[in-house]
Amino acid sequence: MHLYEVLRRPLITEKNTALQAQGKYAFEVARGSNKPQIKQAVEKAFKVKVTAVNVMTMPSKRRRVGRRQVLTQSWKKAVVTLKTGDKIELFEGV
Repeated sequence: MHLYEVLRRPLITEKNTALQAQGKYAFEVARGSNKPQIKQAVEKAFKVKVTAVNVMTMPSKRRRVGRRQVLTQSWKKAVVTLKTGDKIELFEGV
């Protein structure tokens, strides 16, 4: 898997915004990616030093579409911890 295919999108939520004070940033990542690939992708894309990567699979949920219920697709989430003093400018001012 190519490094630019690993990171799908940044996750900007209230909880993740609070984690930024601790130097942690959350991303939606490709389902087939692993921790070393995520670490390399973040370091190369944002020019920062990653100290830890936590990965979790978010389960699917039931949603209503008209009268029937469907399942959303499950996805993979990564919380990346950066070296003290490093920041990702993409998240600033959001």
